[in-house]
Formats: sequence, structure tokens, C-alpha cells
Amino acid sequence: QVRLVESGGGSVQAGGSLRLSCAASGYTSSSYCIAWFRQVPGKERVGVSAIDSDGSIRYADSVKGRFTLSTDNTKNTMYLQMNSLKPEDTAMYDCASDYRSDGSWFTRHYNYWGQGTQVTVSS
Repeated sequence: QVRLVESGGGSVQAGGSLRLSCAASGYTSSSYCIAWFRQVPGKERVGVSAIDSDGSIRYADSVKGRFTLSTDNTKNTMYLQMNSLKPEDTAMYDCASDYRSDGSWFTRHYNYWGQGTQVTVSS
């Protein structure tokens, strides 16, 4: 069973930085993707960044140039470095994963989710 554990959320002022981590384990195949989503109360969960099974990385337009996705050598831990944070980045951030080659922005494509970590950016 795939298990995802997020950490690193917190509160920061606008313009500040945070780094989120997603520790992944339990894969039975090397062909999987991992993605970060975020959700604010009353709104749908939206994709932020994703890494494909071949290592390709994609970003939502809203975070391009500010957020950077990376992994450790084993791809067991994924990091989301968030710089120049804005109040509109405030959300619950979740990492998600599934056995597919291409990272997707659709939540229905992911069967494995972490517990989430809250990010709050104050103005």
C-alpha cells in the first residue's frame, strides 16, 4: 500500500518561503507519478506541481517561477520549495500519487493521498 506523509507547512508572511516534504513509500512498481494539490475551504482541489515517472516536472501557471519541485535520489521524498509566497497561496496542501506515467491535474487520477499540511500566508 502506497503511503504518503506530508510535512513542512506553517505560517509565513507574504514574500516569505516554506518547503513542503512528501515522504512516499510502499510502491510495487517504479512507474508512478507524484503531485501536489492545494485546496481552500469551499473550493475544489487544484493541482500545483507534478513529477512524471520519467522525471519530467510541471507547474500550474499560478506558481511558475516561485515554486520548485524536486526529489531525493531515490524519489522517495518529494520537496516543494515555495518562494515569494502570496496570501492567495494559503491552502491545505496535499501530495498525491498513483501508478501512471504522466502527472495529472485531475484528482480522480490519484488513489493515494497524504493527510495534508496547512500553509498560511499573511499579508
